[in-house]
Amino acid sequence: MRAVPPPLWALLSLAAAYGLSLLPGLNGLPVLPTRPVGLIVIVGALTILFGAMLQFRLANTQLLPTSPTNNALVTGGIFAITRNPMYLAMTLFCLGAALWFGRPAMLAAPLAMFAIANWVFIPFEEAKMRRQFGEAFDAYCKRVRRWV
Repeated sequence: MRAVPPPLWALLSLAAAYGLSLLPGLNGLPVLPTRPVGLIVIVGALTILFGAMLQFRLANTQLLPTSPTNNALVTGGIFAITRNPMYLAMTLFCLGAALWFGRPAMLAAPLAMFAIANWVFIPFEEAKMRRQFGEAFDAYCKRVRRWV
């Protein structure tokens, strides 16, 4: 599963949830009037995502979660609030898209993205960071929660 990058998982989750919402029985559910809220959530998610990516670039460290090592342990900015702002942003993006479309079945997409991030990518990355940064990473984990 880690061979597929997390942003693609977010898009696949959205596509699958949209397809689910078209199935008989689910396609008759009322479309919720949540488009404005969805747009706000999407903008917030993209702000978090691009801010976190910029912090990684400024720290000259790797963006890909499957990289063998990282050049730096980023703990400031948004990373002082959540250890995984990029995964949080992708999960929020899925939520925002579900709200944008207003299809209740699409709420499965943020749940899927959360599950993939929390149980596939994050444990792998945390083990890598712990091996590489040791006590500094453990101290960071004690200060900052995995999500929020």
